[in-house]
Amino acid sequence: MSNVKVTTLSNGLRIAVDAMPEVESASLGIWVACGTRHESAELNGMAHMLEHMAFKGTKTRSARLIAEEIENVGGSLNAYTGREITAYHASVLKEDVGLGVEMVSDILRNSVFDPDELQRERGVILQEIGQALDTPDDLIFDQFQETALPGQPLGRPVLGTADSVETIGRDDLFAFLARHYTASNMVMSAAGRVEHDQIVELAEKHFGSVPRTPANAHIPEPINYIGGDSRETRTLEQAHLVMGCQGIGYRDPDYYATAIYSTLFGGGMSSRLFQRIREERGLVYGIHCFNAAYADGGLFGIYAGTGEDDLAELVPAVCEEFATVADTLTEQELIRARNQIKAGTLMALESSGSRCEQAARHLLIHNRPIPYEEVVARIEAVDQAAVRRVALRLLKSKLTIAALGPIDDLESIEKIAARLAA
Repeated sequence: MSNVKVTTLSNGLRIAVDAMPEVESASLGIWVACGTRHESAELNGMAHMLEHMAFKGTKTRSARLIAEEIENVGGSLNAYTGREITAYHASVLKEDVGLGVEMVSDILRNSVFDPDELQRERGVILQEIGQALDTPDDLIFDQFQETALPGQPLGRPVLGTADSVETIGRDDLFAFLARHYTASNMVMSAAGRVEHDQIVELAEKHFGSVPRTPANAHIPEPINYIGGDSRETRTLEQAHLVMGCQGIGYRDPDYYATAIYSTLFGGGMSSRLFQRIREERGLVYGIHCFNAAYADGGLFGIYAGTGEDDLAELVPAVCEEFATVADTLTEQELIRARNQIKAGTLMALESSGSRCEQAARHLLIHNRPIPYEEVVARIEAVDQAAVRRVALRLLKSKLTIAALGPIDDLESIEKIAARLAA
């Protein structure tokens, strides 16, 4: 079922190709093992700023020409920045694969970072930060991240802060690019109507001269979960709350058990939290849980948005569910959650974009593409004992609380922790 082929160029660049001969289009791009985690505090937001500036003009193309040239052939060119990975990817018809690779190469290797464009884009990002600050159900997650992982890169916002974004200069962008966008720190991935040899040839042509990565150049500081309590009273219609703990990383043997636990506990409309807190008791409009995974650890959290009058009742109800799920887990819940994750995994096989992304991430995180058969086998191997183990492991971790809005009725963190320990 999985036919990802991997080739490594002489400079260390890895190329993953997942051919789908039944489709007419292709997804391709460069994934870089670089994100917010690799920034200094002073230049927080640098990875995101670089991603924006890559589209603002190269030695041969203006920002407008970049947009027009890819759209002239009906394709798209996009990017995103995460805390550990930044990606630049294109979707094109099969006959335009060469153009797609060349354009990704151009924006990554030939960007000029024009000072006027930099100043304009700085303004755009400051507006983006302002919008995030005005969106409490987004802001609460940055607040949770910073409270759980204070004083470290993983705890800082991807967008940066107004002060740090104002500080980033043109020379900083070139230095960050030179340091992190090196050959073995990047993966080129392609899926869809592509041929392995064609992609390798294009990669050699456009990325073969990218410098090698110096040994141990990009080892970030280890994740250091601290936890704590962060509350901000604001005049809002809803109180926003995230309560959580140390989560479980991609390389942890319990990763798949955590995914299944998270799904059955708070992953969908059939989950415990949704059914018992929203449907049966009407205490929230939105509630879900998540495991934000990184290479060497993670954060597990439960988000709830509720009215001021329901906050006092909500927290004990959530704590009761969190504390008892390990003892009351049913086989039916386990099977349903397993099937949800398995279905999502298999449905992704139908999308060249998903397959392209999956191959790149597996190479960056696990140093090999993981066949879908192996992923499905790992999901199916998760039993009640594994989910109980994860549930108890999460409960033993120190608590983190992030709260925003009309939160006067929110209990102390000590009282909430005592409820979970009972």
